[in-house]
Formats: sequence, structure tokens, C-alpha cells
Amino acid sequence: MSPDSLITHFVGAAALVLVAAHAAGGLARKLKQPYIVGQLSAGIALGPSLLGSLAPDAYATLFPAAIGPALTGFAQLALVVFLFAVGYELDLRILGDRARTSLTVALASFAAPMAVGCGGALLFREQLHGLGMPRDPSPAMVVFAGVALSITAVPVLTAIVRENELSRSVPGVVAVSAAGVLDAVCWTVLAAALMDGGGDGAALDWPWRVVLAVGFVTVMILAARPLLRRLLWRTRLEPSLRLALLIGFALGSAWVTHSLGLHVIFGALLAGVVVPREEGGTLDPDLLRPLHDVSSLLLPFFFVLSGQSVALNSMNGTGWAVLLAVTVLAVVTKVGSGTLAARLGGLDRHDARTVGVLLSARGLTELIALDAGLRAGLLSHQLYTVLVFMALATTLFTQPLLILTRRLADRDAARLPVPVPSASPPAQNGTTAPADLG
Repeated sequence: MSPDSLITHFVGAAALVLVAAHAAGGLARKLKQPYIVGQLSAGIALGPSLLGSLAPDAYATLFPAAIGPALTGFAQLALVVFLFAVGYELDLRILGDRARTSLTVALASFAAPMAVGCGGALLFREQLHGLGMPRDPSPAMVVFAGVALSITAVPVLTAIVRENELSRSVPGVVAVSAAGVLDAVCWTVLAAALMDGGGDGAALDWPWRVVLAVGFVTVMILAARPLLRRLLWRTRLEPSLRLALLIGFALGSAWVTHSLGLHVIFGALLAGVVVPREEGGTLDPDLLRPLHDVSSLLLPFFFVLSGQSVALNSMNGTGWAVLLAVTVLAVVTKVGSGTLAARLGGLDRHDARTVGVLLSARGLTELIALDAGLRAGLLSHQLYTVLVFMALATTLFTQPLLILTRRLADRDAARLPVPVPSASPPAQNGTTAPADLG
């Protein structure tokens, strides 16, 4: 394919990707579902499983193999910008007065799914072998199975909390703050699994990669952060130049972690965490707004890339059975552990149940982790397909489960007896004594 033809195909495919993904996202929002659900559905529909099966000639024309590297490059750029914004927004000070409860919920909603996922990978090796996994999975594969069940998507959860007007409620604050802690734990464990698994073309043994990664993190915190603080606070660069420099910083950090055998996502996250906030501890809107705009514009390329790897036509009876089992376990372990921990933390049963349901949303964060695991060889294409549909299903179930939880709370409130105010004793002058306001 000539360069001109390659550019023509890519431009046409990009137009289709952007329009289809954002149109599907808008439709999902009208159906009271997260935007990501529509975008992921569009990505799967444009992949080889649906469009490639229904109209193979059209699929080959729209997505020839030659434009694959360009689509992958745009997808990786979208991930870097998105996760750089996530790292910049990450602030564990949100724990506030509910720190103990939020930490308890975060650890419980990590430990229970992690144990179930790792145990399932070991107990059901034969069934997973039918999905292309080895009979004797490596430790990295076992750990990754646990991480896949433990992840909560903070961006999706935050959007659901906002759309359901739970931002100022106790369960909303506890869920969001616990998800922030949980996110940090899951990314750390995932990094360890990818290092043990060999990563994407890693040339060094994992002990050396661990040493170099720790050294890189130390340099970023002790050297890069003060330099950025001086650059951003003292020079007062114009917003467009500051945005360009910081995105370049994030891309450079992503390149380093990728060279260490990790995914680009870890470098992007680290870069976002290192960038200092404004002097008052607030987020810079001139930085955050364009980051969100750029990432939301480009993320459909990642969804299409995820859809390209979904092998729906390879799903057999074992695959559908594993999908059902994994989805049930994913929902039950998250909702159950989150609810129990929140209850032990002092929340009433309805608020605790709301926390558990919110933590069950996986969404984009799960897809990013699955993409990293697939590229590192920790997942087969069949098991990747199962886990993508699990992520989609658990995200879809979140809103209906929230509605059910709200209805149960309303029903129990309606059953409570209405208190009858007691009559105040008459005053000596024959008038009614005022109510006691103390």
C-alpha cells in the first residue's frame, strides 16, 4: 500500500471511529448508562467479530492491516493523556473524616476479589486451558487473574456518583475515596505482575527492572517534581505551552516505563502524580480541561483497538460458562466485600450496600489493564474476550443495582412508623408552652 493510500485509509477509518464511538456513547448516556459502555460497544461492533463477520470486504477496506500501527499509536497516545489526567487528579486527601472506613473498604474490596481470582485461576486450570491458557499458569498469570477481578474504574465510578447526585452523600464520598486507594493498590500489583511476566519485549531480567523502576520513581519524586514546581509556579508559562510541555513529559515517562518492560500506562500515571498542583493545592483548570478534551476525543481509538482483539466468534460453550461464572464472581465479591466493610465502618445497611454496588463498576480501567495483560502474554485472546465482556457487564449492572438499592431503602423507610409529636404541657397562664429548642 502506497503512503498516500495508507493516509487515505487511516483518515477514513478515523472518521468512522470518532463518529460511531461518540454517537454510541451519546446513546448510552440517554439510556442512563456510562458513556464508556456505548463507546466500547461501538469498538466491538467495528471489530472482526461483528463487522468482520457480517461484511468482511467492508471491514478489510475500512481497517486494512497496514493502518494497524497508526491506530495503535493513537490508542497509546490517548491512554497516556487520559492516565496522566487521572494521576494529576489523584488526591488521597479526599479520605478526610472517613479515612478509616474508606481504607477498610478499599482493602476489603481488593483482598476478597484478589483471593477469589487467584484461587479460580488455580482451581479451574482445565477450563481456562480450553480458552487458550497454559495448563500450569505462571505466578504472573495467577496474580493478573486476581487483579482483573479487583479493579474498580475510578473515572466511571465518579461519573456514576455525579449523575446519581451522590457526590455529597456519605456512600458517595466513601466509594470515591476507597476507589482512589484501591486504584493505587491495583496498579502497583499489576506492575509487579507485568514485571514478573516479562512485559512487552523486555530485554532485562525482572530483578534489574525492579531496581531500575524504583530508581526511576525516586528520580521522578525527588528531582522531577521540584523542577516542575519551579517551572509551573515561578515562570507562569502560557496555558498552551504548559500543556504541550507536560504532555511531552508524560510521553517521556511512558517511554521509560515501556523500556523497562512495563506498559506505557505506568509512566503516564506516575507523571500525573508527580506534577504539582497549584500553590493552594487546587487543580489547574487550564491544564485539566484540555487534558479531558484531548483524551475523550482520542479514547475511541483505544476502544476500537480493544474491539480488534475481541474474538467473539471463538467463544464456545466453555467460554460462555466461564463468562457467566466470572461475571457473577466479579459482582458478588465486589458488592459483598464492599458492603460488609462499609457496614463494619459504621454505615447503615443501605449506605453500605450503595458503596458495594458503586465499587463493582470496572469500565475503562479494567480495559486498560486487560490490554496490558494481553500485550504481556498473560492472557489468551479467548480469555481476554471473556474479561472484556465481564467488564462491560459489571459496568452495565451498576446503574440497575443502584436503582434497586434505592428502592429497597425507600421501601424500608415507608415501613417505619411515623412518629407522633407529643402534646406540650399547658403553661400556667393557659397558653401552650414553646417547644424546647435546646
